[in-house]
Amino acid sequence: MRESEISYIAGLFDGEGSIYYKKSTEKKKKHKGKGYRTTMSQRISMEVTMTDPMVINWLRETLKVGTVTKKPRKGLRKDGTKYLMQYRWRCTFRDAYYVCCLIYPYSITKLEKVKQILDHYQQVEDNKKVVDLESYRLTKSFNTNLYGA
Repeated sequence: MRESEISYIAGLFDGEGSIYYKKSTEKKKKHKGKGYRTTMSQRISMEVTMTDPMVINWLRETLKVGTVTKKPRKGLRKDGTKYLMQYRWRCTFRDAYYVCCLIYPYSITKLEKVKQILDHYQQVEDNKKVVDLESYRLTKSFNTNLYGA
């Protein structure tokens, strides 16, 4: 990937994107029996939403991570016309970490959220609880090729 593409992607996130990082306790329904259990949960995601599908598809093809979906239109404008269809590129967890590693040097307005995600995965890697990103990608690629998914 060229440096100009990475800086453009960082600009997309600064202008049109959102980065979500949250660590909190959540109540989850118990699998057996009644009631709830409390767990420590994390939510890490990144998304860009635009009305131009060409830019969103380019983002997916360039980064090779995430998904592209249509956002449903709700309601009408004041003049009675429909809103334009919106397209959303979204990635979560390790894929978001990969994108943050790329855009970190170029981010401005989303820099604090990017740093939170980078710090989170640095702590996880220091504890050796997960494999490194390159090993994860190789395994994912191998399984996709092996099972045709």
